[in-house]
Amino acid sequence: MYGRSGEEAKEWVQKAISFYKTAGKAVALAEVTNPKGPFTQGDMYVFVLNTKGTMLAHGKNEKYIGVDFSEVKDTDGRAFVREIIDVAGKKGSGFVDYKWFDGTTKEDLAKHLYFEKVDDLIFCSGIYELMWQDLL
Repeated sequence: MYGRSGEEAKEWVQKAISFYKTAGKAVALAEVTNPKGPFTQGDMYVFVLNTKGTMLAHGKNEKYIGVDFSEVKDTDGRAFVREIIDVAGKKGSGFVDYKWFDGTTKEDLAKHLYFEKVDDLIFCSGIYELMWQDLL
């Protein structure tokens, strides 16, 4: 579903962090990666990076696990993962906007992502924003 608020992404991240604090790192990373688990639903999912930018868990694509995303750029060339790492290290949490390919629409769409650092992990979840053209 498109056009959700960034608050929903923030709630997903906080839900995953709460689970991590209760279940521990290994179980939490496994559940974030579980495509039928509580952290993946439709176009909403959580992913987890370490503080260097390596993907540790991903709700939509387990092939990303272990891959260094620190230099990944969006479709406009913005180094948004580097921004996540830098801001998480300095402030602990925040939002970042970027463009990403949406597998449903097969288009590059604006995405609004919330991230929060806990220990040596950065929990992330984003939403595709409703494009103004969709309202016409």
